[in-house]
Formats: sequence, structure tokens, C-alpha cells
Amino acid sequence: MAADEKFFVKDKEIRFTSVLVFPKSLFYSLLFLSLWLLLLLAWFPSKRTSDSRLFIRGNSYSQPMTRSRKCGLGGFFYMYELSEEFNAGLLRQCRNLSVYTDMCPHVANRGLGQPLPSLGSPSWFATHQFIAELIFHARAENHPCRTPDPGSATLFYVPFYGGLHASSKFREPDRGERDRLAVELDEYLGRQPAWGRSHGGDHFLALGRTAWDFMRDDDDAGAVDFGANRLLKLPRVRNMSVLTVERHPWQGVNQRGIPYASYFHPSTTEEMTAWQEGVRRAHRPYLFSFVGAPRSGVEKAAVRDAILRRCEASPRCLAVRCGSGASACHEPGRVLDAMRRSMFCMQPAGDSFTRRSVFDSVLAGCIPVFFSPHTAYTQYGWFFPAEPTAYSVFIPEEKVDRMEEELIKIPSYKVESMRKTLIDLIPSVTYAHPNATELGFKDAVDVALEQLLKHVRSKL
Repeated sequence: MAADEKFFVKDKEIRFTSVLVFPKSLFYSLLFLSLWLLLLLAWFPSKRTSDSRLFIRGNSYSQPMTRSRKCGLGGFFYMYELSEEFNAGLLRQCRNLSVYTDMCPHVANRGLGQPLPSLGSPSWFATHQFIAELIFHARAENHPCRTPDPGSATLFYVPFYGGLHASSKFREPDRGERDRLAVELDEYLGRQPAWGRSHGGDHFLALGRTAWDFMRDDDDAGAVDFGANRLLKLPRVRNMSVLTVERHPWQGVNQRGIPYASYFHPSTTEEMTAWQEGVRRAHRPYLFSFVGAPRSGVEKAAVRDAILRRCEASPRCLAVRCGSGASACHEPGRVLDAMRRSMFCMQPAGDSFTRRSVFDSVLAGCIPVFFSPHTAYTQYGWFFPAEPTAYSVFIPEEKVDRMEEELIKIPSYKVESMRKTLIDLIPSVTYAHPNATELGFKDAVDVALEQLLKHVRSKL
């Protein structure tokens, strides 16, 4: 015979046989399960196409929006929930995101890339140079200044992975297909209620590639089509603020330069402070160094060839020559080690005016030496001092053969002053880890958001 089950009601014991209790027990069990399922559905809404969670190489990367921290930037931003074809969906085809390389390892960890445990801290990653838009998005998702209410927002962020989309369509012969997603975004924005507040003057994009990749001019019959789309030429986008790692120096009125992503993504103030102190104490036996490769094209080739030639001939210089395929330039530890051992780092133009190496050298406390004002001075006004000589050296291209002599002439007190300024800049040009919750410094995303908020408020 089945054992009796006991229930206690108002301190009185009541016995029922399990045969009599079973139907009622089943009823309560089903009722409990139903209520629990309803609670789960209410708490965790069904997945929408705008869900940015991705499963890459067996890992899930998602950060919830938090309300527990205080916003210290003077205003709030609203982030659009775009259809995933504009961001998360692109990453599912990561092997097709670039005509040059497999981007799957680079889009992992919300754009940080593969961890570098050999550098002694969980804050180091092999981060791709054109990935800032992913990291910006990941930081914004969990930012204390993000609001779910568009009515209380001063600023509106449109998280479109335009750089990855553009690179996936380079060399696409059908220009209509090359531009399709950008055009759809432009049309989508025009239908949003918040757009009408200032016709996009309070909206912004963050792009991980140079502005040149989004400014194809179909009206110029003589223009060379190297594969760009027309995102930044579209009417609504022209009304927005556009953050890009390189702005157009002459036509980029609505463009602002943001740092290229380097390899360091700290989660705490302590990590940042420890790194700065190590850079400050670093022994620098070399006067200057150059990390880079020769370039094709008359002007770029002339400057770079002269730098490489002088560097490799001088005992005061440390050269790290790059090339296609595996090279020391693809090893962050080698790159940073060379820069930490040098007083000055040569920064000629890259494939365009700017290059990621500028921010690697800042991270290493190596004073950048520029040969074009457009490599930094007309680009990163939100991040670097207005006075170029406070943190850098400028050598005109016609004096590149005398660069060693020019550097030797700089007094030691001036060198120390520039390096101090440079090391103080490290937090503001660094992209903190997306999981960071209580940073004691403003990183590159904080600086950009703060400046955008000031820009919007100045027009009110």
C-alpha cells in the first residue's frame, strides 16, 4: 500500500493517501509550471532579429544594459535596435567579411579578437586594426549613459557595422549591391520618430574603417573606383555625426576621428595604472624605431624607403620590417617591445594618411614622429592636445633623410615632457574591455560620447 503524504494547514496535520492526493498534486504542479513559464517569457522576451548575442567559436558574448551605475557624461544616449542584418547578422558570415583575410578570429570576443595570455594579463588581445565599430557597440550596450527611453535621450547611436559590410563588398562589380545595405539604413532612419527632432543632427555612426571607404563619387567620371560604397554620401547620413578612424581632411565636415583599436583593453583602473607606470619606467636604449613595410606609390614609397634605409643603417634605430604573411608586425608583443625600447617612433602615412601604429606608439609611451599633418593633427582633435609639440614631433617630408639629426637636437627635458603628456593620454585612446563596470578613467568610447553630447547640446 502506498505511503501516506502529510500536509500542514493551520498547524493541524491532515493525512491523505497518495491515491487521493495525486490528481490535486498534478494540478498544482501544472499550475506552477505554467506560472513559471509565463514569468520566464515576461522576464526574457523572445529573440528578435535585433538581438546582438552571437555564438562564435563556442562562446556567447552579450552584455546587458545596466542601470546601477551613474552616468558621468552629462547626458544620455539611446541605441537603436537595428535588424541584425546591419550588425550581428554580418558576423555569421565572418569568413566573407574581408577580401584579404578570414575575420572570424578577429570578430571573436565582441571584436577584441584572440586573447594574448603570453603578455601576462587577461586585458591583452590580438585586436584587428579595423574593428573599432564592434568594440564601440559592445561598450555602448552596457554603458551607464545608455537609456531605454528615446524621449530622455540627447544623443542617438545607430550601431551599423558599416566598415565590415564595406570590406565584405570591396571589388563587388554591382555598385547597387555594394550600396544596398547603406541605402536601406538611410531609408530606415528617415522613418524613425526620433529622426524628426533635428533631422539626424543628434544621431551618430561609429565606423571602424577610414572615411575613404564610404565616399565613392559616382558624379566624378575620372574618379578611380577602388571598391568603396556611398554610405557617407547619402543624404540623411550627411546630417549625422560620423565617427571613423580616419576622417576626410577636406570634405569630412560631419566626421570625427576616433582611435584605431590597439591591443590593451583593461577592465579596471588598477590595470591601467600598472601599465602606465611600467611604460614610465621602461628603459629606452634606442633613439628611434620604425615598425612597418615599404609601400607602393611614389610619395609613400619615397618616405618609407628613406625611413627604412636610415633606420637599418643606424645603430640608434630599431627596425621591425613588415611583410605579407607571417611577420613580426603581426605579433603584438614584438611590436610593443620595440616601441617600449625606443624614444621616438616613426609614423609615416599608411595605406591612407593615418595608421594604427600611431596608437600602438602612444600605448608604449613612444613619442610619434609625423611626416604629414593629416596623420594625426587634422584627425583626432577630441583625443590629442591642440598643441602638436606637446606630444609629438613633425618632420616635413623633404627632411626625412635628416630625421636622425632632427631628433638628436631635441633637448632631454622636452623629450621627458612629451613622454609624460603621452603617457597621460593612454586611457583616453584605449578601448576598455566591454565587461568593465566601474572604470576610474574615461576611455575612447567615453571621450567620444562626451564630445558628441557637447556637440548636440551646443546646437540646441
